[in-house]
Amino acid sequence: MDNEEIFDDEEFPILVLVDEDGEEHEFELLAELEVEDQNYRVLIPYSEEEASDDEDEEVEVVILKVVYDEEGNEYLGDIEDDEEWEKVADAWQELADGEEES
Repeated sequence: MDNEEIFDDEEFPILVLVDEDGEEHEFELLAELEVEDQNYRVLIPYSEEEASDDEDEEVEVVILKVVYDEEGNEYLGDIEDDEEWEKVADAWQELADGEEES
């Protein structure tokens, strides 16, 4: 792992992602990871109600791969390779475990 960053602010940056159907979904950006020269973003679904709820509640974490089109525009895509997914999930787990200990 070359580069890892967890955002320590009380509030995480909000990203608005558009799905295949053109619907917008808001996510909080928890961290950015670099694994084997590929960038990934760790996100959780965002909603106003959940923002004020108990922090200890389990939330679904979404990890997406940063990809670029021919014009250099950035997109976030699914990780389709199982081996790649395992490496990224392990990197996220190590980073999250390290944050819990500090």
